[in-house]
Amino acid sequence: MAIIRERLEEDTTLNNRTNLTVSDIMDLLEFILTTTYFTFRGVIYRQRFVAAMGSPVSAIIANLFMEWLEKKAVATAPLECKPRLWRRYVDDVLEIIKKGTTEQLTEHLNTVDTTGNIKFTFEEECEGKIPFLDTLIVRKEGGTVKLLVYRKKTHTDQYLNFDSQHPLHQKIGVIRTLLDRMHAIVTEDKDKEEEESRIRKAVTNCGYPKWAFDKAKQQVEGKAEVKQNKEQKNTTQETETKGMVVIPYVEGLSEKLQRIFRKHKISVAMKPHNTLNRLLVHPKDKVDSIKTSGVVYEIGCKGCDKSYIGETGRPFGVRLKEHQKDAEKVANRKYTRKKQNNPR
Repeated sequence: MAIIRERLEEDTTLNNRTNLTVSDIMDLLEFILTTTYFTFRGVIYRQRFVAAMGSPVSAIIANLFMEWLEKKAVATAPLECKPRLWRRYVDDVLEIIKKGTTEQLTEHLNTVDTTGNIKFTFEEECEGKIPFLDTLIVRKEGGTVKLLVYRKKTHTDQYLNFDSQHPLHQKIGVIRTLLDRMHAIVTEDKDKEEEESRIRKAVTNCGYPKWAFDKAKQQVEGKAEVKQNKEQKNTTQETETKGMVVIPYVEGLSEKLQRIFRKHKISVAMKPHNTLNRLLVHPKDKVDSIKTSGVVYEIGCKGCDKSYIGETGRPFGVRLKEHQKDAEKVANRKYTRKKQNNPR
């Protein structure tokens, strides 16, 4: 919190982006970080340490802290092990230091965070190679380097199977993504040929026919032309399209619906419905329907076939109790002879 406050106070353009003061932002941030509640097996818990997983602010806070930590760590590093190069992406760091000083630098890095919650480990260059993210840096004779695609030893080359219930363009996109990565990372033509051969073999094992690979390769090679055509198409669609719909993907049916919508100038996005994640993964306790908010509900009448349909942004249980109280008031209301309109 102190680090974030300092960064906000140093930001000379903050007033141009928000009317909130630094104190306002800090009060809001403290509230967000100290009111993280969740239920597990019917018990309510409050998270007491670190930022909540899935919260939009968590990654920002972690990054701000790491920026402060690495800036201080590099600035205070002993001269004999001070890095010549320091590049970080999230929690991976690529650094160039004097040979034989790796352990000394690691010990220094682990003293910067006094809480002991940030722990640095290291991996040294081996046989002229070292990985960084999905890139393998290879040292060549003469002091130059070349780049290859890096895969962990546990990598299995398993991608979206061609028989999966997904639209064709998503399957072609799998191959195109792999080829795009090859062109973006691999620096030498011979290595590109080997990488392309590996990609072709991997997707073939996942059921992809030859024509699918050739189509994806053609799209990648003509990317500049395709991009230009796409921009022109998007410009045209901006004036012609009437909107967009998202539909669940059902093989054979969704494609027909897409053609129908296209005739009416409506764009269509397809979303896979039956996924393993949807069928198997349930990380959160199911919320009781009586506690749900922002719902449309229906209450049937016990005495007839009519029902009441309402909408509420509050918990449904609260609204239901209000209906019950109103019903009890009507049932318990005492009518006079005049109100009953009795002619006698």
